Amino acid sequence: MGDIDVEVSGKRHYSLQCSLCRERYADDGLMLTCTRSHEPALLQTEYTEKRFTPDDEGDGIFRYRHWLPVVRDVPGSGRPAVFRSERLSRLVGLPDLWVAFNGYWPERGGLLETGTFKELEAYTVLGRLPKEPVVLVVASAGNTAAAFASVCSRYGQPCLLIVPAVGLGRLKLPEALHPLVRLVVLEDADYADAIALSEAVGKTPGFQLEGGVRNVGRRDGLGTVMYAAVEAMGGLPDFYFQAVGSAAGGIAVHEAAKRLVAEASSPGAGAALPRLLLSQNDSFAPIHRAWRAGQRFLVRGSAEDDKRAVRRAFADELTNRFPPYAVHSGVYDVLVESDGDVLAVDGRSARAAMDLFGDLESIDIEPASAVALASLLAAAREGRIPSDASVLLNVTGGGRGRMARDRSAVQVEPSLRIAARGSLEEAVGQIAGLFSVDLQVS
Repeated sequence: MGDIDVEVSGKRHYSLQCSLCRERYADDGLMLTCTRSHEPALLQTEYTEKRFTPDDEGDGIFRYRHWLPVVRDVPGSGRPAVFRSERLSRLVGLPDLWVAFNGYWPERGGLLETGTFKELEAYTVLGRLPKEPVVLVVASAGNTAAAFASVCSRYGQPCLLIVPAVGLGRLKLPEALHPLVRLVVLEDADYADAIALSEAVGKTPGFQLEGGVRNVGRRDGLGTVMYAAVEAMGGLPDFYFQAVGSAAGGIAVHEAAKRLVAEASSPGAGAALPRLLLSQNDSFAPIHRAWRAGQRFLVRGSAEDDKRAVRRAFADELTNRFPPYAVHSGVYDVLVESDGDVLAVDGRSARAAMDLFGDLESIDIEPASAVALASLLAAAREGRIPSDASVLLNVTGGGRGRMARDRSAVQVEPSLRIAARGSLEEAVGQIAGLFSVDLQVS
């Protein structure tokens, strides 16, 4: 695969453990679920190296390679840019307010080429893969597809991206896709439809489902936000704000914080876990509804009602209809463990927050980041955050406007367009043809 570095060692420096039954596994780079029969539960990584040991020689997020489930480094990654926002701090009355900026902002050290923290996932997932080639299947609302399209094209990793048509505008890249990277667009569809098709394709020979939140590579890549933060802040934050769709990022930083708390020499040793304050669009907020109702299971509306709500959402990248809420060690459990909460934000407040950040910091941010900032502003106004608390705001995407001024980009054109209401079997067959693989639908 291109110029990806050779294996770091002959064996993996971590194992996988089921968060429920505690069964341990040697990782093959593809495993997504526990093989034992029980209720759904996330696999988690356990690293041989127990100390927090950033590697000064590591490139981008591979600075934290000892706590990443990878067998090789993938050159070219960036990492979160963490800084104290003085203007925003004064505005909200929180002197110890920090921003983890994940996007393109060269002056701050933000060098994520597709403008969101999804790149942290893509590089780690590729670094975890075995040597044997597979066609990686990725479902996305747009941002994740852009990240995987960029990284997989750079290194010639075969990849199938499945995106609803509404997310196509986010796929603007400096270069055209590698021939082994194919984009399928679903018409009149949402993220849940893309997930359903990806699950069907992932069952066929020759394709490997990337797995979303079930992939430890994706979660531990996102967890580097917390590692970068503790290095800049000198310790763990008291409060952590992020807007969520699946909430994989919220789960990831919680898992990272638990490692830091448990490790005696880390900057977060023995501290309380950060309180997760997650946020969603008020027009589409399944996690918020379930959490506020005190329920472990999602409160579901009809598919049509959900689709109408998705169309009203300010940040459509947050509109996951099936987030990992009830799964063991998923969203519900990390909210309980962190004494967290879920907030809902209206579009007007999010738009105002987006404009405010641009005025204060002279950089654009993505809609999801605006939702997170709006929830922070509301929590500060309501007195929910002590004035002496340390706070970390995860700006999960930003700088796309700046990037457009700095460099040219090409709109990625689909390899195939499929009607979401069509036959799933026919869709899988059409996709198989893109890769010239003879597949039998299971």
